[in-house]
Amino acid sequence: MAPNSDDLALVPRTPSRRRFLSAGIAGGAVLGLGGLLTACGSSGGSGGSGGATPGSGGASADQKSVKQGGDDYATVIEKMKGFGTDAAPGVYPRTVKHAMGETVIPAKPTRVVVLDTGELDNVVSLGIQPVGIVYTDGSKSLPSYLKDKAGNPANVGTINSLNLEAIAALKPDLILGSQLRAQDQYAQLSKIAPTVFSLRPGYPWKQNFQLNASPFGLEAEAKAQLDAYQAAATAIGAKLGDKRPTITPLRFMPGRTRLYAELSFIGTILTDVPLPQPEIERVRELAVEISPEQIDKADADWIFYGVYGTPSSTNQDAVLGGALWKTLGAVKSGQARPVSDETWFLGLGVMAANAVLVDLKGFVAPGT
Repeated sequence: MAPNSDDLALVPRTPSRRRFLSAGIAGGAVLGLGGLLTACGSSGGSGGSGGATPGSGGASADQKSVKQGGDDYATVIEKMKGFGTDAAPGVYPRTVKHAMGETVIPAKPTRVVVLDTGELDNVVSLGIQPVGIVYTDGSKSLPSYLKDKAGNPANVGTINSLNLEAIAALKPDLILGSQLRAQDQYAQLSKIAPTVFSLRPGYPWKQNFQLNASPFGLEAEAKAQLDAYQAAATAIGAKLGDKRPTITPLRFMPGRTRLYAELSFIGTILTDVPLPQPEIERVRELAVEISPEQIDKADADWIFYGVYGTPSSTNQDAVLGGALWKTLGAVKSGQARPVSDETWFLGLGVMAANAVLVDLKGFVAPGT
């Protein structure tokens, strides 16, 4: 099963450090931090050079609980409140506090490498073209919604397999990623360039945007963009008034089918409108996994479904062609629609969020 950019606990690189977490809910499995996978051994690298000091790397209690989900999953935003910098815009050197400790940024970065789709969205939205990016396992091309703004960055591997030599060859002056993705590579990355890590991608995407903006002194610009996004979300809700349809974000992936829940990227967008989800999805977790035989649990006033990678690698065609799918209310009413996976589930940034709002407005609140 290929991990993806909204899978917030990834397959560890050392198989012996893998364990599976699952819980049953209404016939489905609830996923804390996406993927049911968590590292439970020590990872070693907790320090680094290049202006970085050791932080909460390794197998700390915080890192384990963040991966496992549950109550600690929902407190990640609280833990991020001290992240960032108190340096005034334009003032360098500046010190940025982040998931792995503190990193000194000696001058305004101009050659940035990003290690996930959220960081890519974030820097591009700030007018910065990265020199290097990673790709997801489902696509080896730039997201189409960013192609006209992202420039021509070099390929430095995938989210789950960084090419450190390629990163070093670009001579970056900043690397942006997350502890959950690449804490084992943090020490090596920090020797290449000042490195700033969020705790994890996905649910705290707004806080990650602010953190990613801090090395550039662009926190005010990030806040302005988030405020504009929220105003657009609120406007959709105002148009709907009391008639707010239930929404299911459904995703087909290799070996799994998911109903995304409250603590996911798309879940936060629905909350911001707000648009309700069916009861099975009203959980403080990333997603609920269902089998094809349980697809009736996806029913809502609207079903928006995406596919990670190629449909042939998932059960999408079998589900959509099956008899049970045709019995769903949303399907009967013509309100089960395909959506872009790269924005709804992979984007993890404000530009993707705005694209989702455009979709929602067109479907559930046309005429605004």
